Parts: sequence; structure tokens; C-alpha cells
Amino acid sequence: MRHKARTIVAATAALTLAAGLSGCGGDADAESGRVSLTVVATNYGDNVHKNSEGYWDRVVLAFNAEHPDIDVNVEVYAPDKVDEKVAELVERGETPDIVQADGYSQYAAQGLLYSADEVLSVPVQASFVLSLADAGEMDRVQYGLPFTASTRLLYYNKDLFAAAGLKPPKSWDGLVTAARKLKAQGVESPIAVPLGPEEAEAETLMWLLAGDGGYTDDSNSYNLASPANVRTLTWLRDKLVGEGLAGPVPPGQLNRDDAVQSFLRGDAAMVNGPLSLIRQIEDSSDSVPYGSVPLPSRDGRATPAMGTADWIVAFKNDDHREAMGQFLDFLYSDKYVIEQAAEYELLPVTTTAADAMRADKRHKALWSGLDTLQNLRLYPVAETNWSQVAAAIRKQIGGAVKANGDPRTVLESIATVARTAE
Repeated sequence: MRHKARTIVAATAALTLAAGLSGCGGDADAESGRVSLTVVATNYGDNVHKNSEGYWDRVVLAFNAEHPDIDVNVEVYAPDKVDEKVAELVERGETPDIVQADGYSQYAAQGLLYSADEVLSVPVQASFVLSLADAGEMDRVQYGLPFTASTRLLYYNKDLFAAAGLKPPKSWDGLVTAARKLKAQGVESPIAVPLGPEEAEAETLMWLLAGDGGYTDDSNSYNLASPANVRTLTWLRDKLVGEGLAGPVPPGQLNRDDAVQSFLRGDAAMVNGPLSLIRQIEDSSDSVPYGSVPLPSRDGRATPAMGTADWIVAFKNDDHREAMGQFLDFLYSDKYVIEQAAEYELLPVTTTAADAMRADKRHKALWSGLDTLQNLRLYPVAETNWSQVAAAIRKQIGGAVKANGDPRTVLESIATVARTAE
């Protein structure tokens, strides 16, 4: 459902007077030197916490106090409506100036976007967390400006671990040992592994990275059926799934929300989840005593952490370019980067904001996530066919870890999708 825009950045009387003098608001803006920017943004709220309109209201009202000659009009949409709305506006020739959504490659490939250095000041561009800035590049040019980031951690039930005399595992051998002990203690599902059609691409990437693999190689080209990836899924099939340690249902039938609910009920002792799971646990009627750590790696060494990000893009409009740059520089000030991250249990996208949150005990719940920032590995969002590849992962990956599943065949099938969708 569309959320009505509520952001107002100039006094109604002033706008009415300007329109009355010219007979046309646009002409009045041109004659007076005013600029009106349009922004399309994504709502991060839920049924407990307020939606994102309030955040954008605060940003824009503060910005207008410093830049009274620039009007910024924000429309906020539900996550599943943003892409459709932007595509519709572009098709109609009513392209917004700035869009905040979950991708950028489609419009960058069409040459419709400004690069980061064309709209941001040098200090702001340089402040981005490097792993996020790199993920916003296409052909070594940054078009995606990171707006939010998150990571996935392994959450564990402290009470169940204490009852089994366990500490959080650091290696896969330790993970299997812990899961066996939990099972022996009567825990229904030692670990929930959601590889169902809801969001299997996230869970899959976590395990592949922990096994020294991933969706891409060092040159950021797809490498889906790599030996490392085959080994990882084979281990999952034979150990966690094959020994009955992953539940409450087979991974290919388990969606993320069901896995989380199993953890919240205390049925699952471990689950991989985003930082926002902190909020779900705190809002739950039966709060789980939890801890969170990076997902154990194959041999216990540190490996890249799975990360996600949403992006801001600036569409080319030379008449508005300077004003867009001023607004974006303001938006990326520490105050608003920290506010957005803290409100929704997300990670800050600039190093200065990250340092400030790491030094502030009010944000202690996010420290484990903050520690992963410089070593995040994101989806290959610079690939214009990523959406097709992700769909193939959601559809097929569960079959790789079922009894008698063939990880190599499944991964090669997904790699074929990547090649044919180019």
C-alpha cells in the first residue's frame, strides 16, 4: 500500500504567493531561483515502530532551514512498491531526482545516473565505509550511494547453551558438536537453516562465505559452482541436515520468518538473522535470552560477513544537480546517518558515524554488527541480472542439501541462469 507523502519543506503561504505571481509554480521557481527536488524513498517501519516518513520529515525540515531556496518533496512507499513506482515515473518522463531503494544497476547501465563524485562533496564521498562504496560501483564507477546496511549474525539461545554446557562455536566442527549436544538435551531444532523461497539468497551467501566461497570471485564475476561452494553445500547436506540437526522442517521448506519464530519460541537453539532480529526479540512477549556472534567458519578463521545494503541514486538533471548535491551532503551528516541506523537496528554507512556509535554504549546491541563493517560481502548488485539469479537461488538451492541432493548440479543450474540472463 502506498504511503502518502507528508514532507513539507516550505511555508504554504510562500508557495501559494509564488504560484500566484506567475500563474505556474514551475515558472515561479525558475524566475525566483528556487529549486524543487523530488525524492522517492522506502518505508522501513513495521506494525510496532513508526514508518520512515517521520525520519524524512525531520531531515527535510532541517535542511530547508539552511537552504530556504530548495524545496524537497518526499514520497515514501512500501518496500514492495518502490521499484514499480520508480519504473512508472521514469517511463512517464517524470523521473524523480533522488531515489532510495534496494538497487541501482538497472538505471546505471542505462546511463541515467550521476556518479557519486558528480553530486557529493569529496569529504562525504570519502566517508563511506569502503566495503559499501565498493559494492556501489559498476565498471569501477560508484553510482550507488549506500543509505542503509545490515549484516547477518548467528543468534543463539543462552539458556539452552548453558544447560548443555556450551559456548558459541567458532568452527564448523564446533558447530556440529554443539548441535549434537543440544539434540541430546532434547532441543527440537539445534539450528534452523532457512533455504526456502522467502529469502534463501541471504542464508546461502552466509554459508558460502563461511566456507571460503561466495557468489563471485575476486574479480566480482559470478563463480557460483566453485569447488568451495560445492564443498559447503555438501557439508550442510551431510552434517547438519543429514544428521537431523537442522529443523524444524527441511531447509528447502523453511522460510526466514518461520525460522525466526522457531527461535523466538525456544524450539530452535540457533538461527542466522539480521540485526533487526534484536528488535523482534525485544518486542516478543517471551523474550529470548540471546547472544550473537559471526557464523562459524569452516576452520575457525575470520571470513567475510554477509551484508546487505539499500542505495540512494541521483538521476541526471543538470538544472537540479547542485541542489541534489547539497541535499545529499546534508543527508549524510553523522546526525542523520546515526538516527536512521539506531531507529531500525541497521548499520551506519559512514566511518565517522560508525566510530561514534561504537563509542556510545546506547548502541551496544549493534556493536557485533559494527565490527563486521569493513569486511562485508554484499550481493552482486552491480550485475543487472542479479534479480534473476537470486530468484533461481530461492527456487533451487534447497534441493542441494536434501537427502540425495546434488550440490554441484544445483549450483551449475543456477550458474546457467546467470549466463543466459546476461
